[in-house]
Amino acid sequence: MPRFPRRKWQSGEVARTSAAPDAASENPDQKNPETPTQDDRNAQAARDDQLLRSYADALADEVERALPGWVGAAVAARTGGRIPHQLADAVAGAGTEAAADVGGQVRSLLELDIDDQWTNPLTLVRTAIKYPNQVLRDAGVAPISRDAQSERFHPEDVYGLIPSSFADLGPTAHDLGLSWGAAKAHVHLRRRRAEEVS
Repeated sequence: MPRFPRRKWQSGEVARTSAAPDAASENPDQKNPETPTQDDRNAQAARDDQLLRSYADALADEVERALPGWVGAAVAARTGGRIPHQLADAVAGAGTEAAADVGGQVRSLLELDIDDQWTNPLTLVRTAIKYPNQVLRDAGVAPISRDAQSERFHPEDVYGLIPSSFADLGPTAHDLGLSWGAAKAHVHLRRRRAEEVS
């Protein structure tokens, strides 16, 4: 998770607040050195944006890297726990296509400013379900029985394989998804607060 800088109180500060006023407090026109200037705020905003960009790039990289393995694991989950030899080439091809197609869409989304992103990356990752589905369908694997809610929300997920979170792509994708989400929320909140005071 991103750690955003917090001001640390220095030893003796509390005592000074209850002591006699110093020269700065006696002069209301003198700026409080603890109050950030506009330059300070701009510099912090740039650091926040840079951190968000680094998480976005890392998440896009990991999604592309992890999708082929996820496709293989999804097929194996409906073919007895392993990929049948006769499906190996189809699975490899589907994984490569998923990484290029869905991974590319995720990267394009994350390259946009957060205010311009029309959806979230996990929604795009979930569209990768079509790749293992096609392999299983071509192999004659029968769809599974699902509950009414699953059928209603994800009618295309006939094999019950749709990712519920980035954790389905692996622990690295999970961690990066959380870090990116927290950094995005921080930047979003900072921008909205800036709008309120402008």
